[in-house]
Amino acid sequence: MKRPRFLPDNLTLMLLTVILTASFFPCTGQVAVAFDWLTTLMIGLLFFMHGAKLSREAVIAGASHWRLHLTVLLFTFAIFPLLGLLLKPALLLIITPDLYLGILFLCVLPSTVQSSIAFTAVARGNVPAAICSASASNLLGIFLTPVLVGMIVVAHGAGHSSLDSILKIVYQLLVPFVAGQIVRPWIAPWIERHKDVLKMVDQSSILLVVYVAFSEAVEQGLWKQLPLYMLVSLIGISAVMLAIIMALATYSSRRFGFNKEDEITVVFCGSKKSLASGVPMAKVLFASQSVGMVLLPLMLFHQLQLMVCAVMAQKYASRKGT
Repeated sequence: MKRPRFLPDNLTLMLLTVILTASFFPCTGQVAVAFDWLTTLMIGLLFFMHGAKLSREAVIAGASHWRLHLTVLLFTFAIFPLLGLLLKPALLLIITPDLYLGILFLCVLPSTVQSSIAFTAVARGNVPAAICSASASNLLGIFLTPVLVGMIVVAHGAGHSSLDSILKIVYQLLVPFVAGQIVRPWIAPWIERHKDVLKMVDQSSILLVVYVAFSEAVEQGLWKQLPLYMLVSLIGISAVMLAIIMALATYSSRRFGFNKEDEITVVFCGSKKSLASGVPMAKVLFASQSVGMVLLPLMLFHQLQLMVCAVMAQKYASRKGT
């Protein structure tokens, strides 16, 4: 397996390009309306493909290791959000309320799938358990993330009304996802043969949503409201949060008596957040004028988690023994 690099991944580079494009050439008027409709369709397609790709067998296969999976889910959907809430007094001293909402949104997202499994494999951890935990996190995230957004994010002042959010979640996320699961037995072989094409659909959906969101944010004066020191502060906040979560995950794994392979799985699956799920969810759950600000912390955290986990995976891999 190819080693993760301590460099920006291709998606991050494309995201930076899209943000620069939106900063200088934002879409406005009828073009923005057309792009907004297109993003809605792309999000539906994205979640349809998520449903079709997610193997129920992969989730069931490792379910017997329930203590490990419960630990990962607690970090993802309980400890991470609690950390975001506890840090609120300090964070609001250095960042705007909109960016803090982005931090809260980041905290309630599910874990990544591909990178969690890849880093676990490189680190010589429990790969079957990582597949199960990461898949279960993404499956539960379809339901839990909107609920947590309603409980702690919308309560802090942004996002759609509860009824509006529920309706959008149902027809833009859940219906396509369930449809994908239903037709999976018939299209799974086709999906396996066209993974590269489906990856392009995933990335294109993310890039389109980011372009539309940042176009709207630029029109609202994003860069006038966001000085350089605040961007640096966001990077520092992301680093602190990631360090706290990884330290807690390591400590908890050892206290619970997990072996080294299971510890690796908990650390990598429990500390990361999914950009692929977060971008379309933000488009559905938040008012359009706030999506750009909400997504900024997630995009910074995404790159930081890849860089840190690349180093951690190599450190774990270099340990003695099998």
